[in-house]
Parts: sequence; structure tokens; C-alpha cells
Amino acid sequence: MVPVALVLSILLNASVSLSWPLLTSMIPLALLLMACALVTSHLLGLPRIKLNAYEIQGIMRTAVFAACLGLAGLLLNFAFRRPVTSETFFIFTMMLIIMAVSARMLLRQLLIQIYRSGGDRMRVLVYGAGQTGQQLAAALRTDDTIEPVAFVDDNPTLQSLVVSGLPVYAPSKVRELISKEGIDRVILAMPSASQTIQARIAHKLRLLGCEVHSLPSFAAMISEGDIGTRMTPVSLNDLLGRGRLEKELPTVSDTYSGRRILISGAGGSIGSELCRQLISCQPACIVLFDHSELALYNINKELSVLAPHLQIHPVLGSVCDRPLLDKVLAEHQIDVVLHAAAYKHLPLVEVNEIAGLKNNVFGTKIIADAARAAEVERFILVSSDKAVRPTNVMGASKRLAELVIQDLSTRSTTTRFSMVRFGNVLGSSGSVIPLFEEQIARGGPVTLTHGDVTRYFMTISEAARLVLVAGSFARGGDLFVLDMGAPVPIRKLARQMIEGAGFTVMDADNPNGDIEIVEVGLRPGEKLHEELLISPDMLTTPHTKIMRAQEGFLSELEMANALKVLSQAIDTLDSEAARSVISRWVEQYEAVRTTGTGGAV
Repeated sequence: MVPVALVLSILLNASVSLSWPLLTSMIPLALLLMACALVTSHLLGLPRIKLNAYEIQGIMRTAVFAACLGLAGLLLNFAFRRPVTSETFFIFTMMLIIMAVSARMLLRQLLIQIYRSGGDRMRVLVYGAGQTGQQLAAALRTDDTIEPVAFVDDNPTLQSLVVSGLPVYAPSKVRELISKEGIDRVILAMPSASQTIQARIAHKLRLLGCEVHSLPSFAAMISEGDIGTRMTPVSLNDLLGRGRLEKELPTVSDTYSGRRILISGAGGSIGSELCRQLISCQPACIVLFDHSELALYNINKELSVLAPHLQIHPVLGSVCDRPLLDKVLAEHQIDVVLHAAAYKHLPLVEVNEIAGLKNNVFGTKIIADAARAAEVERFILVSSDKAVRPTNVMGASKRLAELVIQDLSTRSTTTRFSMVRFGNVLGSSGSVIPLFEEQIARGGPVTLTHGDVTRYFMTISEAARLVLVAGSFARGGDLFVLDMGAPVPIRKLARQMIEGAGFTVMDADNPNGDIEIVEVGLRPGEKLHEELLISPDMLTTPHTKIMRAQEGFLSELEMANALKVLSQAIDTLDSEAARSVISRWVEQYEAVRTTGTGGAV
């Protein structure tokens, strides 16, 4: 390339006449320039720049390379006293830049076309053409499975430009791009945007049928492994504005590493997430215990793919079946029991109180008794904020379950019993998020039970992770309470979701809005505001988001009496007698009768 550029520079210089003697006299100069080119390119690292990463930085290095050779040529020409003017070497520098950059760009495009013809790659749209988006596009070009197609940016000054080799389009063009370019995924590259804004954009894109993922920190993204697997889906969980928990489990992995763990309710929302989180702790085996055949099948299938080398044993059964529990605990030599099985749907338990109390109270006692008899190391009860001053049967049943565990812990010498109490989790069965999404998709209305309702919310992954962390802190009889942050007004959440979906709220201020928010009345047993503590007395733990509550409990005699009377009421299907037991033994229980028909929890 150096000799060609040198000849062309002589041809283009009108003040120099090209002749054979001149060309032959330039051969030593050309050879020296080629030697200089080898040394200079090595010093500048040009051979180490991959074709798929040849961007502005590579072009700048090429320009420096050409300038160095032009200067070297000028000095050598002066030393050899050749009849070539200094203008020739300026032209030589320009020609070398054009030829070197063009050759690399053409070769890159040729290789890309050859590679594309050899197999399918995921076609990706990058939302955000700033520095982060450009770095992402450059990184994606090095991935074997992903092809960046274009940028989308709401900055008018960037639209219609070509940035890092990709065109930039306005957000209004996304629908057309998806159809025309066959986009498989949109990646949000907007680190400065709030989680709420990103969630709103993601929701709008999903309505167009896109799979939407968010970008982790660029340093984390390029650290190791496949880029595509580290793009995290954006969900409406981000509406909470809670920071993500990272790397909590390694500090407590010793509690679960090498242990044989049974999870009741393993197919449920919390139970299944506990299973997923435990995989990283490398337990000896996980026993999946659930009474739902479909739920058990699904989680067993999922874990078999996620952890093919982990021993997984699905067991179909009820927590009220003591002989089965004894057999399973002994057969698998269980070390840790995570009891997540419970009836949690408030309205259903309210009208099916006998079934709810039998499963939530006696199911907890039976599995806890079995764990104690089997000398299990740890027993962790997953509880609920609805156990605090309950106004419904479900909450009262969870408080009675806590009292059962507190009572057993006073008499246990081998098993460490503990409880973890927290509020609603997003994404669980019956969660308000999918309910609102369904109502918005139908065009509304979005239903609330009351305009002033607030709830504590936490993502499933955060809740499960903190349950495991809290369980590792247990000393016996501990009641842990998770920091749920500030309570979320459900009306505000509904408005955010409506606006995030690209619609407007129909109300008195905007009678021509798209979707109306309707209040339908509190449901039986529902409270306006949930609480996390019965007593304000709390102790800290090694984790800032986990507190240890100091709350009263029943004596052994009182607990035995309460369970005896409740058992008789359940055996005779006497709902009134069962409610009387709740009123007698659950602190500040007060049933609330309302006429609501549905809406948010």
C-alpha cells in the first residue's frame, strides 16, 4: 500500500513529472518507508484492532500512522536529495489515510456480508445513541449471535445521522423499523434515565410486540461471557424505584451450600424463586414439595434446565400429610426446610375460611413438627404483612402460623425456627401488576378497591433473596421483617402504568382521556393500609434491609388450647367457631365486612 500511495502522490502532484528514472530512484525510499510502516503500525497497535471494532479510534490511529510516514518520507527525501517536492508527501499522507481506512472498511463490510449469509443473528435495535449506546453497538459487533441494526433516540439533533456506522431514527419510526428490518429485540442504553422512564418506554415497545432488555453497566457487560445472556428484561417492577440487590448470596452461601433443602410450595411465586436463587448456593439437593401437579411439573422442568447436575426431587403432596412429610424428610435427610406453601388469595380464603385455616395453620404446624422430629437444622417460615393486626382470615391464619413457630422454637433444641415477614411481591399470582396490564390492554377501566389504598411492594427476586439471607441469621424463634421501603399508593401506580402504556387517564381534569380509574369498594377483610410490625421494638441485623422484630407470643398451654379448639371447628366445618378462635388468640384481630367486588390488592 505504501508504494502505491507514493506513486499516486507523484502522479497527482502537477509540479513533478513522472518518469522511469524517477521511479527507479524512489525504490530505496519506498523500501525504507515500508520498514518504517511496519515499525510505526506495531507501535500504534494497528494490527491488534479487529475489523469489527474499527471505529473512530482506529481511524485516528490510522491518520497518525499516515502522518508519521509522510514526515518520514519528507526527511528521507531530503536526505537522499530526490527531485520530489514536499507537497508530494502531503498528498502521500492523504492518499495513505484514504487507502488504509477504505481498505479496512470495505474488508469489514465484505466479511460481515459473508458472515450474515452463513447463519441467522439476533437483530437488535439500540434505544439511545449516546456514548453508552455507541459503546454497546461496538461491543455487539464482536458478538457472534447479535447484529445491531440501528439506533433510536429522541434527540432531534441525532436523528437522520449515522453514528458508529448505524443510522439514528426517531422513536416514531420504531413500528416501521420492526416490520421492515425484522427486529428481534430492543436494548435500552440510557443509563441516565430513571427506572420509571425506562419502564414506560419498555411498556410502549412491548405493545408493538418487541422483546425489551435493559443494559447493565458497560463494565459488567463486557467482563465475560455472552453479551446477549446478560441483557436483562425490563419490567414494570422498575416502577417501584427500588435499587437492585446484587451479590447478596455469597455472604450466606455457607448456610445452604452442600445442604439438602426442602421447599414447600415450590411451584408458587415465592417458592419457585427461592429454588432459582438457591442454585447459586450449590446445595446438595433440592426437594420440591407442592400439592399442585402443574406447578410442580413446571418448576421441576425449569430447574432441570437451569441446574442439570443438581439433584432435584419433585414430591407431590400436602403439607397436612404428616406420614408423607416424615418419609420425605428421612429419605432425603433434609437439613433445611423453607416453608412457603400457603393459601394467600385474600378474598378466596375469606369465603373458604375452614380450608384456609387448615392449610395455613395446621399445615405449618404439621410440617414444623415433622422437621423438629427429623432434627432438621433450620426451618424458615415465609410469612406476610397481613399477619399484623389482621382484618381478614388469611392474615389471621398467617399470624397463627407465626405463633405456632414461636411456640415450637421455645421447645426445640436442634432445629432453629425462624419467620420472615414482608409485603406484596410484584409478579406473583394475583399481583396487581398483571391485573392492571390486562385491564389496560382491554381499554379499561382500571379498577381500584379504594382511592387511598396503599401497599408495600417488593420484587420477587429481592424478597426471595432476603428470605435466604434472613434465614442464615436465625438463632431460634426469630421474626425477621424486611424493609419494604415506602408504601406505594395504588392509584398512583395505576396512573403510572396507564401513562407508561401510552394512554391518558380519564378523570375530571381530562374528560377526554383514554382509560378511566374506577373505585369498586374494599373487599371483605381488606385494609386501606398494611403494617409490618405489631410492636415498634426492633433489633438490627447484619443486613440493612432486614430487621429482627420483638413481639409477644402465646404460652405452650395457650397455644395448645387454641389449636385444640380450632381443630374441632375445622373437623365440624364450623366457620363461626373458627372465627371465634381467631378473635380470641390473634392480637387486635377485627373482621371488616365490606361489599367490594374486586380490584387491586
